[in-house]
Amino acid sequence: MLPKDPVMLLSYINLKLRDYYSSLEAFCEDTDEDIENIVNQLKQIDYHYDREKNQFI
Repeated sequence: MLPKDPVMLLSYINLKLRDYYSSLEAFCEDTDEDIENIVNQLKQIDYHYDREKNQFI
């Protein structure tokens, strides 16, 4: 279950991407999470996914 708070979600997702997954797509596929939901939640706090860095910035 993903954190509901966008700031906590940001921290959680970036940690997972840094330590365990090569991409956001790989994370979502492995955890059955909705990529659009994650992107939209983090967009609310002005973060977007950077494929090159494999993190939300």
